[in-house]
Amino acid sequence: MFTGIIESVGKIANMEPRGGDMRLRINTHKLDLGDVKLGDSIAVNGVCLTVIQLPGDGFWADVSLETLAHTSFKQLQTGSRVNLEKALTPQTRLGGHMVSGHVDGLGEIASRHEDARSIRLQVKAPDDLAKYIAHKGSICVDGISLTVNAVSGALFDLNIVPHTVQETTVGQWQPGVKVNLEVDVIARYLERLLLGEKAADPKQEGDITLGFLAQNGFLK
Repeated sequence: MFTGIIESVGKIANMEPRGGDMRLRINTHKLDLGDVKLGDSIAVNGVCLTVIQLPGDGFWADVSLETLAHTSFKQLQTGSRVNLEKALTPQTRLGGHMVSGHVDGLGEIASRHEDARSIRLQVKAPDDLAKYIAHKGSICVDGISLTVNAVSGALFDLNIVPHTVQETTVGQWQPGVKVNLEVDVIARYLERLLLGEKAADPKQEGDITLGFLAQNGFLK
């Protein structure tokens, strides 16, 4: 688990194709790896990766075909800058929100403009994720815990303060750029719980509608 508070911006140092998937070497810059062991997890642009080698200035990790297909990793190149966060510990301050490092889908930066010293962004989420995104709720974008300022259909607005711009890869987010999205895990569990016993029926998977809620006593 992670918090969505970025600890360092690293750089892709090497990309090795391995039988259809990929092995990455990531230089971690200021990220302290003194307490990191082989098998530990580090979030890279919001994707939980397992450390398989520690060469000293970073780490190596394998990236599966599944991850390459469903995240922005397929756009990475040698030299690409990435957001990094080590897995949280019981002593970690939870400054963001609970993040699993499991990407739900790809969003696209729809617009960007300056608002005083902040940056205002509008992001287009996949249609099937729109129901999980709420006004003033939390969302993880490329590993960054952010607050949703407004929602309109599958579009949502973000306000990025100067510190976040300086300490993350937000500066390279321009209209058309794809970003990894992870919705609030509580919304995912709540949807499943509302299904109750019907969760075991594969026909009910993801089928939470107003009609379903009314039929099962959640609406008057």
